[in-house]
Amino acid sequence: QVQLVESGGGLVQAGGSLRLSCAASGRTSSTLAMGWFRQAPGKEREFVAAISWSGGTFYADSVKGRFTISRDNAQNTVYLQMNSLKPDDTAVYYCAARWTSVVATLQHGCDYWGQGTQVTVST
Repeated sequence: QVQLVESGGGLVQAGGSLRLSCAASGRTSSTLAMGWFRQAPGKEREFVAAISWSGGTFYADSVKGRFTISRDNAQNTVYLQMNSLKPDDTAVYYCAARWTSVVATLQHGCDYWGQGTQVTVST
């Protein structure tokens, strides 16, 4: 089992930045890809970004150039740096993990989920 705990959400004005963190505990290994999803009110959960153990990354088109995903394997932590935030980025952001060495497959489903952290971008 893997447990995921997110932190770093909050309220920010449009154009601002936030950094989310996700700490993983339990059974982690080099085949554990990690990433982020988000769910806005009234919408389905959508993929945001993913990163492999070796640092390979994959992003949704809607966040490319604005968001950066990174990880610290020694700390079992993944980060999501969000810049140039827009009101459309308002959502609950979920950390997720999947046993895979192909980072792009994380967008199709995950084995573990965090409880989510709220990000609100005001105009």
